[in-house]
Amino acid sequence: MEISSSFSAVSNAHAGGATGRVDAADKRIINGKTDVNQLVPFKYKWAWEKYLAGCANHWMPQEINMARDIALWKDPNGLTPDERRIVTRNLGFFTTADSLAANNIVLGTYRHITAPECRQFLLRQAFEEAVHTHAYQYIVESLGLDEGEVFNAYREVPSIRAKDDFLIPFIETLTNPSFTTGTMENDQKLLLSLIVFACLMEGLFFYVGFTQILSLGRQNKMTGAAEQYQYILRDESMHCNFGIDLINAIKLENPHLWTEVFKEQVDRVFKEALRLEYQYAEDTMPRGVLGLNADLFKGYLRFIANRRKAQIGLNPDFEGETNPFPWMSEMLDLRKHRNFFETRVLEYQTGGALSWE
Repeated sequence: MEISSSFSAVSNAHAGGATGRVDAADKRIINGKTDVNQLVPFKYKWAWEKYLAGCANHWMPQEINMARDIALWKDPNGLTPDERRIVTRNLGFFTTADSLAANNIVLGTYRHITAPECRQFLLRQAFEEAVHTHAYQYIVESLGLDEGEVFNAYREVPSIRAKDDFLIPFIETLTNPSFTTGTMENDQKLLLSLIVFACLMEGLFFYVGFTQILSLGRQNKMTGAAEQYQYILRDESMHCNFGIDLINAIKLENPHLWTEVFKEQVDRVFKEALRLEYQYAEDTMPRGVLGLNADLFKGYLRFIANRRKAQIGLNPDFEGETNPFPWMSEMLDLRKHRNFFETRVLEYQTGGALSWE
């Protein structure tokens, strides 16, 4: 049913543009009537440029040497119990989170986006989510962790389960074969789902874990895992930025969707996401470790939430909040010959210069 409805959408779009050549001005992010198969002429050049940037930064997990991580993990005195908890909790969340993100793209979002340039990026993004899931599996396998325990954490660890339970309804809305855009109600549901996944999942939920593992790397611990997380952070930052551009383009083309009632709904969703991520920070860091603690993370999350809301045109909730981890900004600056873990060339590109800010 889902496949046939997708084919029908493509056929209808194709039929709509069959009487003449596609005019770029007629393209729309959603509810477009032009041929979804015709990539050019471009209207959303920003989406194509982000696709090219993603292709230029291709990487695979097995390129990264995990020997030092394995030795450290096997050493009874190599990591403290709190540091081990950080690693296992992170892997427990991320192994499922990137699968959820991929499902949301492939089975949901892609069906409803009618701009071919944006669809092209979504295809690349779906592949990158697969690479990320591969990376977490590679770390789990390398360290000899209990795969059943790690991959079932989203069922068994309350702080992880709560975040997934928050996300799943937004996935199910878009992956429901009977869901179609074209009404104000459903277009707002699509827009809210995009906000949840770009601003909250990839733009907020991931950042506690990234900061924790990269903090280990800064102390010369778990450097192979930290290097993979740095690559993943780069990818997810691009996904977040693309999603925000997509959201703003939909708002621009469909200003009637951006009502006061809808903005209040978005505010409530942001508040709930923050509450869940606070809970996750407390669970993963019940005591201070690595110079970090849950209270620092709460400030960091408020800082990020302010930024995400401003990026989609909403007022920040936490005036004067600053970034307690300024070094995380350096993690996003990959214009250097080698990373500070001194393990391999970091700017692994197939061509072109990285520019995705």
